[in-house]
Amino acid sequence: MSHLLHLDASARRASFSRELSRTFAEHWRAAHPDAAYTYRDLAADPVPHIGEAWTELCDHVLEHGVTDIARYPEAARTPGQKEAWAVVEPLLAELVAADVVLIGTPMYNFSIPSSLKAWLDQVTFPRMSLAGRRFVVTAARGGAYGPGMPREPMEYQERYLRDFFKGHFAVEDVDFVTTEMVNSLIDPALAHRQDEHRVSRAAALRRAEEVAGR
Repeated sequence: MSHLLHLDASARRASFSRELSRTFAEHWRAAHPDAAYTYRDLAADPVPHIGEAWTELCDHVLEHGVTDIARYPEAARTPGQKEAWAVVEPLLAELVAADVVLIGTPMYNFSIPSSLKAWLDQVTFPRMSLAGRRFVVTAARGGAYGPGMPREPMEYQERYLRDFFKGHFAVEDVDFVTTEMVNSLIDPALAHRQDEHRVSRAAALRRAEEVAGR
């Protein structure tokens, strides 16, 4: 049975990345009425940042060549390590159970929110593989960072996540659905570019529906 894990990371409750992730989720669930669905709001219910005990779990997995995710609990030996594992375990279980992972994220300061980075840190261990799973990222950006734009070299949102999924999870099946120029709605200096945003948003909503039908 298919299982969708849906994560949102925007600090805004009414955000464009949430709108896009919701659109994907609604259409995907309509196309898979018997599928399981898990939702986690990383902004409303933040995941703690990793601490030293987590690094000890990571070191144990690396030192002993553990690649089977089911064996990760063996790394938790001390009280501190067991406490760290108690944070990791439910997050990792949700991730492993899913065959489709949906992440709604804004661009903050050229990259991703710390709430999403904290989640990625908690669920990532050396040489783990999530090959065979599909990732979908619905993203929003205040400016324009697409190909040929002046700020393209500063785009560390999609580039970072794509490299992360491939480098750490061995996942290459990744779709990005992005709307840009959202700051044109509030920044007087960008008001003349509101039409760009409207076109971008409409295209992203259509793309979210299309990608959900895969």
